[in-house]
Amino acid sequence: MRPPIPTKSSAALIALVAVQAFCIVFFLSDVFADFQEAGGKPTSHLLIEAMAALTLIIAILFELRYMLTLIRRKERLEQSLDQASRAVFDVIESHFDDWRLSPAERDVAGFLVKGMSIAEIAQLRGNAEGTIKAHLNAIYRKSGTTNRGEMLSLLIDTLIGARPSA
Repeated sequence: MRPPIPTKSSAALIALVAVQAFCIVFFLSDVFADFQEAGGKPTSHLLIEAMAALTLIIAILFELRYMLTLIRRKERLEQSLDQASRAVFDVIESHFDDWRLSPAERDVAGFLVKGMSIAEIAQLRGNAEGTIKAHLNAIYRKSGTTNRGEMLSLLIDTLIGARPSA
């Protein structure tokens, strides 16, 4: 598992907790100093300061607990996203295997699934657009589709568990 990358919002939360911790230290040191000056007898002002410090401590504990909950939830969501990404890749690769695409056709089909245009695919592969169009025609023929939309629809139907209409 990779370590979490701090974001601006998490850095801001950490800074907020640090400021609150500093305030606790300040309040508690002030409470103890006032308690000593009062000769060990609490005053109403001293009790209010102590309550404020205690409330701040409780607030920080709740914030830390909530942040840990959010961090764990984020990690679970990232794991789920990784699993889903692998599953999508596996489904697409399975179709490419079933269609018996050549390595070049697999490459072109992969770019097609990513939404790239014929010109972009040609540029990335260092081919002429005509070559890419020939690969696409072979892909459509092997997949039993006639265009990009149909091919993507077939892949999406498999991903969501729908049965292709015949």
